[in-house]
Amino acid sequence: MAGGKVILVLGGARSGKSHYAQALAEGLSRKVLYLATATPGDREMQARIARHRAVRPPHWRTLEAPFGLAEALGEALGDAEVVLLDCITLLVSNIMMQGTEDEDSLVREAVSELEGVLELRAARGFDLIVVSNEVGMGLVPPYPMGRVFRDAMGRVNQWLASCADDVVFVVAGLPLTLKRDGILVWPKA
Repeated sequence: MAGGKVILVLGGARSGKSHYAQALAEGLSRKVLYLATATPGDREMQARIARHRAVRPPHWRTLEAPFGLAEALGEALGDAEVVLLDCITLLVSNIMMQGTEDEDSLVREAVSELEGVLELRAARGFDLIVVSNEVGMGLVPPYPMGRVFRDAMGRVNQWLASCADDVVFVVAGLPLTLKRDGILVWPKA
């Protein structure tokens, strides 16, 4: 791929994936743009957003965009050398909450959003770190909307992993590299 590197960081809830992605971004450059997809819809989410903000380096810029990622990023990129997109799970949730409830449509809309970001990355040359939840390792959700969301997330994560140069799975704060420089590392093919 032209432009900078694409790194996908996957993990479960509270796995340490965002912390790992932030450390990775910090190691790549001081010129980081944090692209946040979260919306502060309730007190619990407001508290989560506040915790994320508190641990980010103060010199990072933040762009909040629940939709229209490529357009917003194109306008705000400036001199950023690294974009940390956190997270795809909330992007898919945002799409779903706007009324898109079938799996194929969710996947199409999410992939369309991400294709725009990848095209911008290729044109502008920044490194892109993408954070996403691995939601398919738990119990099967007991309600249809939960199952649609879980299945759509699995397909979006698979698509992202196929596009990424590197894929890292974080478990209990420990990173496990699955793909490096486009080559499957583990399990060995």
